[in-house]
Amino acid sequence: MTIEEIKKKVAGPEYDFLRTNEHLGDNIILLGLGGSYSYGLENPDSDVDIRGIALNSKEEVLLGQDFDNVRNNVLDVEIKSLKKYVYLLTKADPGTCELLGLRNEHYLHMSNIGKELYENRHLFMSQLCIHTFTQYSRSQIRKMQNKSANASGQEQKEKHILQSIEAVNQWEKEKYAPYDDNNIKLYIDNSLRPEMDKEIYMDIDIKHYPLRDWCNIWNQMKTVCSSYDKNNKRNNYAVTHGKISKHMSHLLRVYDMGIELLTTGEYCTYREDKTEREELLAVKRGDFT
Repeated sequence: MTIEEIKKKVAGPEYDFLRTNEHLGDNIILLGLGGSYSYGLENPDSDVDIRGIALNSKEEVLLGQDFDNVRNNVLDVEIKSLKKYVYLLTKADPGTCELLGLRNEHYLHMSNIGKELYENRHLFMSQLCIHTFTQYSRSQIRKMQNKSANASGQEQKEKHILQSIEAVNQWEKEKYAPYDDNNIKLYIDNSLRPEMDKEIYMDIDIKHYPLRDWCNIWNQMKTVCSSYDKNNKRNNYAVTHGKISKHMSHLLRVYDMGIELLTTGEYCTYREDKTEREELLAVKRGDFT
């Protein structure tokens, strides 16, 4: 679908809620493409994602209130309030930054206020992106591991879970009181459960350790286990329908964007480099899986 076809579609009755919703209409200051079209990674089957920002009302500003994101999941539309959007910008949220890094032709609407925000986007870019982009990349890795593990055998799944727990514990270790790796030993051994061949076991030898820190460590291990144990059918679908390749493409794209932001100070959502774009498309198609 061409940009002109997208603009014509958005101007049609299917998207009338953008003009009639009490929080939108004339309050929209920025409206642009999201997803594959914004990255230059679309294919004939790609959905058209729309992202935008709308002004808060005077009452919301004066009373310190806000409105919930306006979403249409069928049409893949999400509009944030300016208050929420600016807050996320100051946190260098990768998905939020994307709307201010589009190609000019990918903006469907830009008011004078939207233009002022766009022209001053550099004010919101900071080295916080080192942490936020890393966290986003880790989440994509976790999604890939989760989906691929659930499609593997039970023993292989346990190995994936153990690797994920060890990775998370290592990433988050600096947040907590120090402990030796030997204090918490995780390993795989024969399971006593009839439905499992292998299972993760743990040996714990830790004394005089802050309870709250231990609760957080335990919870992060529990979260990893729970994320693998649920949605098994959904993850099998993901493996057979190329969802893992899509996560791989997202991961590489975010790495590139983060490096670009740190080295140039600019956030470019559209991948202008043809070689990079072709590589990302090849990964997305599953050419390397």
